[in-house]
Amino acid sequence: MSIVVTGATGHLGRHVVEQLLEKVPAEQITAVVRDEKKAADLAARGVRLAVADYNAPETFDTLFAAGDKVLLISGNEFANDRVRQHTVVIEAAKAAGVALLAYTSAPGSLKATLADDHRATEKALLASGLPYTLLRNGWYHENYTEQLAPVLEHGAVVAAAGAGRVSSAARADYAAAAVAVLTGEGHENRTYELGGDEAWSFAEYAAELSRAAGREIVYNAVTEEVMVGILVGAGLPEPLAAILAGVDPSIARGELVVDSGDLSRLIGRPTTPLAQAVEAAFKD
Repeated sequence: MSIVVTGATGHLGRHVVEQLLEKVPAEQITAVVRDEKKAADLAARGVRLAVADYNAPETFDTLFAAGDKVLLISGNEFANDRVRQHTVVIEAAKAAGVALLAYTSAPGSLKATLADDHRATEKALLASGLPYTLLRNGWYHENYTEQLAPVLEHGAVVAAAGAGRVSSAARADYAAAAVAVLTGEGHENRTYELGGDEAWSFAEYAAELSRAAGREIVYNAVTEEVMVGILVGAGLPEPLAAILAGVDPSIARGELVVDSGDLSRLIGRPTTPLAQAVEAAFKD
């Protein structure tokens, strides 16, 4: 039996594997990667590597074994058919008879287009009959703190979210929840709505950045159309820019406020505060 993590060299996947190594022997972990070279450090620590690609279904044919616990980390190739990609993994896991398939989804309250692929994947997973866990991850602090260069250059946070609030948490927090599910018991056929303990507004985020920068950073609220134009100007294809900008009106409507408490309960501690993530970003 193995704990199998797809997308293991991605931002979230690496956190999951690192935290799994603190809980279980390395030989019980299988990291699914597209490029073995990017996971050489994991292999050196005893983690088993499996080379597979969502776009090549045959690479998953013999990857799983009966009794495996699998974490399907959602793909980030928006231009491709992500539901088809995810279904490749689900079907291979079903054929192998895995013990559990956990999927990193999006909050159930999120109605933006970005959530459509997640809802469709959830439907495919439930239809498969596999024992499942839906990890409906809220927003990551890093969605914002890793994009600080233009904010600091212009002295402004720009969003089309009005006074909406976001229950974000650190990637490491969401990884810890996945590890708790993969190494624990009693999570079969459960859905967890995951988000940070404290929701924040963009005005509060700008104030936090101002404290860290030692100068004023303002929040400029714009329309969704203007936000799309800004993202296109930054080099994003217009369809992707529209999908990303379309999340902001959902934030304005309160769809990214997650107050279930599931995340802190799963990880057994408070979630990482936004201020801590901002402080870490300024140190990097």
